[in-house]
Amino acid sequence: MNQVVQNNILAVAESGANDSAGQEFLAFTLGKEEYGIDILKVQEIRGYEAVTRIANAPDYIKGVINLRGVIVPIVDMRIKFNLGTPTYDQFTVVIILNLGSRVVGMVVDSVSDVITLTLEQVKPAPAMGTALNTDYLVGLGTIDERMLILVDIDKLMTSEEMGLLDKVAA
Repeated sequence: MNQVVQNNILAVAESGANDSAGQEFLAFTLGKEEYGIDILKVQEIRGYEAVTRIANAPDYIKGVINLRGVIVPIVDMRIKFNLGTPTYDQFTVVIILNLGSRVVGMVVDSVSDVITLTLEQVKPAPAMGTALNTDYLVGLGTIDERMLILVDIDKLMTSEEMGLLDKVAA
């Protein structure tokens, strides 16, 4: 296993998971792909609701919502990952993330379940060269015929291109 991937998983596992047998990930879908994020980063899951738009924000930042007195920026991951025109239906959800000192919401097509993966079930993400920034990928989780793209949501939301979130959330 790639040492970086193993270190990422071990760091995530040591950050608060009390189950030494594996790490828990929230599985969600974007388009036809299934993704997973560390369950410890998830504050809550909500149905999609209208947002207040922010002038001059990138398309993928839908706007903000007032969540019990906290202004939360909402990022549509389908737009962010160029997965076509998003549709909003009864399955569309907003995953509210607690990322240290910041709360952020991300719109996804649907949430399926919580999956526990052992180190053996996580494979390193393929190297894409400079064609694609994969710094935020932890690896690929495999369970039987199912494959999850594991995302380090902290790295993705604080990456240079998403840095606007600091300005919007402030």
